[in-house]
Amino acid sequence: MLSMQGCRSLLRPTSLIVLLVALLSAIQPAQATVPSSKRFDLSKSSYDLFRSKSLHDATVQQGFAFDNTNRRLFVAQRRDGSSETSGDLCITQLDFDGNYLGYMYLKGFGHGVSFGAQAVGSSSYLWTEVEANSNGYGKKLARFKFASGTTLSSSSSSLKKFVPVSGATEHTCSIDPVNNRLIVRHQLSDGKHISVFDLAKATDGDFSAPLATFKHPKLSSKSDTFQGYAAYGEYIYLLTGNSYDVTGGEVNSEVTSVNMNTGAVVQGPTLTKAGSTLVFREPEGLAIYQTVAGEVRLFLGFASGKGGDRRSNLFYKNALV
Repeated sequence: MLSMQGCRSLLRPTSLIVLLVALLSAIQPAQATVPSSKRFDLSKSSYDLFRSKSLHDATVQQGFAFDNTNRRLFVAQRRDGSSETSGDLCITQLDFDGNYLGYMYLKGFGHGVSFGAQAVGSSSYLWTEVEANSNGYGKKLARFKFASGTTLSSSSSSLKKFVPVSGATEHTCSIDPVNNRLIVRHQLSDGKHISVFDLAKATDGDFSAPLATFKHPKLSSKSDTFQGYAAYGEYIYLLTGNSYDVTGGEVNSEVTSVNMNTGAVVQGPTLTKAGSTLVFREPEGLAIYQTVAGEVRLFLGFASGKGGDRRSNLFYKNALV
């Protein structure tokens, strides 16, 4: 049995502090943060990559993604003839001049607002939402090899499916190709949230240690129509806005930057007039690309053209602060 003196030694302040730290460490494992980085200055000019390029189907583009290793571009749109809620998508591959290279159909996947492309050797694997709900948005994430000219069903056994966030009823994603991170936007009972994962671990199905997770900030934007997101380093960029025609209406497309470690808005909403002379101009997607020379670019996508002949347009910002 311990003596009274021995009991008192166990209760010394230093011992108690050490014990409490150990207990807290066991209960609340340390969560890594996203390393600090520069961010895009959203007030600076945008530049054209291409304008008015045709996709495989004639519908409005929804989102786009770059395979930064194999230098490929993919654009998502609703499949011709499908309903708004079917989740049927067409993925078109273009070169960087906007020339058509191929396509793939996805049945029952989702809306296509955002997705990612990951290089595996000379192949491109796409990360998309999958298992569209009654509103047309995917309940899970899927990863699969892009194979031009093929059709893939949401029930296909060749898909790898993931539920990155337990309890989330909808998932979409984007890839930071410079820092190899998977960004997941998901729906919980209290609204949208965003989580950041190491891409290699996510590929292995490990979503146990997010680098950051925060509630989607409320934006003071001109429009509450959400049109896409992309992340580079410590910051995520959010796109909002509606279609605009030069014959009437108001340009209300805006981009907002958010610090992913704090969830706080850093810049914006900032109005963008990139492609403001397009006939029918609707903001549709954001993505990150790094050139061979090392320049990092934030790409903004817009749909244009008349109904039945919608076109794809890409612009970019490259000023970092």
